[in-house]
Amino acid sequence: MADPLRQPPGDKLAPKAVIGRVSLYLRQLEASQRQGQPTISSSQLGAALGIGDAQVRKDLAFFGQFGYPGIGYRIEELIAALRRILGIDRIWPTAMIGLGNLGRALIKYRGFRSRGFHIVALFDNDPKKMGQTHSGLTVRPLEDLARTTSELGIELAILSVPAEAAQRVADQIVACGILGILNFAPVPLNVPPTVGVMAVDLSVQLEHLAYKVLNGQGGISHAG
Repeated sequence: MADPLRQPPGDKLAPKAVIGRVSLYLRQLEASQRQGQPTISSSQLGAALGIGDAQVRKDLAFFGQFGYPGIGYRIEELIAALRRILGIDRIWPTAMIGLGNLGRALIKYRGFRSRGFHIVALFDNDPKKMGQTHSGLTVRPLEDLARTTSELGIELAILSVPAEAAQRVADQIVACGILGILNFAPVPLNVPPTVGVMAVDLSVQLEHLAYKVLNGQGGISHAG
């Protein structure tokens, strides 16, 4: 099996929809591994997710050759390869910015840490929140972001601030050299092309869900 490495600069990046499905494949593979299954076919993998086997093979082929004739995919090997492709075979020091109700809930979400996203610092500009402790971390003022980023090697930021403050805070994040932002503020961010932004608007997802229910659409839906 080819051992895929991260794509070198300049290589064509996979479409967002493909990356979204790769994440789904990984979760299904992990579930199959927990059940003691050593191998899996593209049809088995796709059937569990409501995705055609041809689509599964096409998505995986974007990154290399993984299958074995007469065997399919060896689950342990494919899990390791997909984790490398997604960049979760390492630790990502992450800052949480904005300690409102959503921010505090996100801190407690165990899924971040289990995938390598370690929240190592908390920031807020509300004087009432300064010095509070959540999950063993003390809330710092946003003016400490640059220094803390350098000290802790922060690479990603989760942004959970009011809409009117989102762009200003995003500018501070970018100025600190952080190159990835998970944006929960319900506004688009203007950032340099070298900075990756993923927007999570929960109300939009609910609107999509309401539309599907209203129109009687069933089945599995994969965002992206």
